[in-house]
Amino acid sequence: MRILLTGCAGFIGSHVAKRLIIEKHEVIGIDNLLTGKLGNLDGLYETGRFQLINANVSDYIHVTGPIDAVWHFASPASPADYLRYPIPTLKVGALGTHNALGLAKEKKAVFMLASTSEVYGDPEISPQPESYWGNVNPIGPRGVYDEAKRFAEAMTMAYHRVHGIPVRIARIFNTYASG
Repeated sequence: MRILLTGCAGFIGSHVAKRLIIEKHEVIGIDNLLTGKLGNLDGLYETGRFQLINANVSDYIHVTGPIDAVWHFASPASPADYLRYPIPTLKVGALGTHNALGLAKEKKAVFMLASTSEVYGDPEISPQPESYWGNVNPIGPRGVYDEAKRFAEAMTMAYHRVHGIPVRIARIFNTYASG
């Protein structure tokens, strides 16, 4: 498969990229290196199945050729980072997700969003079951990350419902499916 991976130089994105390369996929990584690090990509270039596009997904995404899947992992994720970069955090959740979904639509690709249990806000229970609705404060300092991810999930589902794009949402950390 040929997979576009946003946020490829971040902690989680770089590990995902390495795993995809091990599984013999071709990975086109996009990262603006706001919080990601080039060193996280060491060893990927030599495989011949990885390329990096140094770009901000909040601006625009263009990739030539076919894409089988778009995996959207871009976002400042640590509290130190999203408190330092509140506006870029909101933009990558909104504009970056919209652009990544647009590319998935154009390429007829499967879309996967890396989300988080932070969509529940400051939880009253942990871990959170999927049935938990949360304890959200949209105007608090951490609200930029929570709301960016909540919007990204809503946009993802809207694209699925309106355009029929096959989507996946992975809420990484402290979440489990019940039922």
